[in-house]
Amino acid sequence: MAYSKSFQAKMSEECFDFTCTTCEENYNKIVEAVRYCIECSGYCCQSCTDAHKAFPALRNHNLLDASQGSQAGNQQSTLPEFPTERCSLHKGKILDVYCQVHDDVVCSTCIATNHKSCPENSIHSVPDMIGTLYRLDDTKRINRQLRKLMTSMKSMSKSKDEKLEALKGAKHEAIEKVELFEKALKSMIGRAAEESKSEIVTTYQELENDILQDKHNVDTVDDELQQLEGKLKRSEGNRAQRFVCSKQADKKLKEAERLNFNQDKRSNEDVPLSFTPNQSVMNYVKGLHGIGQVNGLHGIGQVKGLHGIGQVKVSRKKVDMYRIKGHRDIDIRMTGDNETCLSPGCCLTKDNKLIVTDHYNKKLKRINLDTMSVEDYYKLDDKPYVICCTGENEVAVTYNRPGRIQFVSIHHKMSPTRQIKLPHTCYGITSKNDKLYVTDDGSSLYVYNMTGTLLNTITSNNSGTSLFSRSSHITFYENGDKMFVGDAYKGLVCFDGAGNYLSTSSDNDLKNVVGVCVDGYGNVFVVGYNSHNVVQYNEDGKKIGVIVQQQDGLFGPRSVCFHQELNRLFVTMDSSNVVKMYELD
Repeated sequence: MAYSKSFQAKMSEECFDFTCTTCEENYNKIVEAVRYCIECSGYCCQSCTDAHKAFPALRNHNLLDASQGSQAGNQQSTLPEFPTERCSLHKGKILDVYCQVHDDVVCSTCIATNHKSCPENSIHSVPDMIGTLYRLDDTKRINRQLRKLMTSMKSMSKSKDEKLEALKGAKHEAIEKVELFEKALKSMIGRAAEESKSEIVTTYQELENDILQDKHNVDTVDDELQQLEGKLKRSEGNRAQRFVCSKQADKKLKEAERLNFNQDKRSNEDVPLSFTPNQSVMNYVKGLHGIGQVNGLHGIGQVKGLHGIGQVKVSRKKVDMYRIKGHRDIDIRMTGDNETCLSPGCCLTKDNKLIVTDHYNKKLKRINLDTMSVEDYYKLDDKPYVICCTGENEVAVTYNRPGRIQFVSIHHKMSPTRQIKLPHTCYGITSKNDKLYVTDDGSSLYVYNMTGTLLNTITSNNSGTSLFSRSSHITFYENGDKMFVGDAYKGLVCFDGAGNYLSTSSDNDLKNVVGVCVDGYGNVFVVGYNSHNVVQYNEDGKKIGVIVQQQDGLFGPRSVCFHQELNRLFVTMDSSNVVKMYELD
């Protein structure tokens, strides 16, 4: 009797207790199994067992005796349970050890290297202790949390997609506004240029008429002189006629000499027509950082400023209150310093260098924030007080008595440029929109243009009440719509961008206010010299809280500035060779 192949296979299968899963499923062969692989969840014949030993990816699989993988039907309740997950640090090692101290599953190598200090009774073998360690409720709870979180992630992803679409629309709308504004500016500049051209043409025509008239006068006199010469020749022999002609010629000669003198004088003058550009317009345009301000609110990243016709400024969500994440001392003492350093002022440059004034040693010191060390200095002729940036490659420094402002180029090596002498003492200084704002360590705030012409003096409010007792440092919001002045006895004095008084804020936590600066996100840092702290205020002059205190290493702080990109606060101190750097969060 003939039998089918499938029936023959079934008959052969009955001859073995266990058959190779791989050979049966892939090659339709019935081969006796000698091992059971936990990771593969199947039986292996001798050839497949040898393959496990030959291939690196299979070499660490757990191979049991075939009899251990047997159970009625598909039930494997008595089968030893082994993890199959591999360690990400030690390739090939199974995560089969549980550390109770760290509540983490690791491999045997992790235990030997990273868990030496963990008590032995906290280290458990997962296969040996699975009955104690594993709880079904844990898996159910984790599954519920996973599903809940995945739903939340999908919702967040959808929300981000919607925000991206809205952002794209806002970008196009903003660009359209920039282009419209650009056209308007070009139109206005074009009209101004046409007016200048028209003025040139009009002036040219007037000058041309003058020159033509002069030429006509010269030609007329020349003709008259020729006629007189002829009359003199013809009057020979007639003394009476010659006398008359001589007097006429003498009179005409005097007129001609005056005309010739005037013409010679004009010929020595410069070109009668020229055009001098309005340098104030040029300087104003050069000082622009864009033709408008783009405000965006986000918490994902930072948009860099454009270097074309506009600058994108991104305002992040305002910080409720900063906290110190870390701090470091920056040593500013140099070889050649005869005195302990005292730094009444500091500022950050466009290329993220910190420049501090050293009052006692009469120096400006430039600090590299990558190396946290002084990389350059300039020796001044007097003791400096406060410093501010007035351009990309320039700073201004105040001298107290007599009152002076010294401008210093910081391009490559620092070097002095020009100086402004003022009729009052100078202390705090800042620059905004081609204006200098200077305090006198007294009752006044002065506003000058960049050449030293006084534009305004602020001393009192509308009711005549004095605003200052001892004015100190000054700072502006980046967009220039708010100004803050520190006063030793009155506190933080707030103004709008035009210099109109808004409010004065004082607090028991602040004693002898000196330094002030802003963070770019609507917050103001105020330094208390006698309270040895830095206090954070909001844009309305309301106190948020104390950020840095004496126990954080401050003693007699004098000035402060904030690095917006790195979230770092720099504070200079009285009679100290270090600048405090605080990393904020």
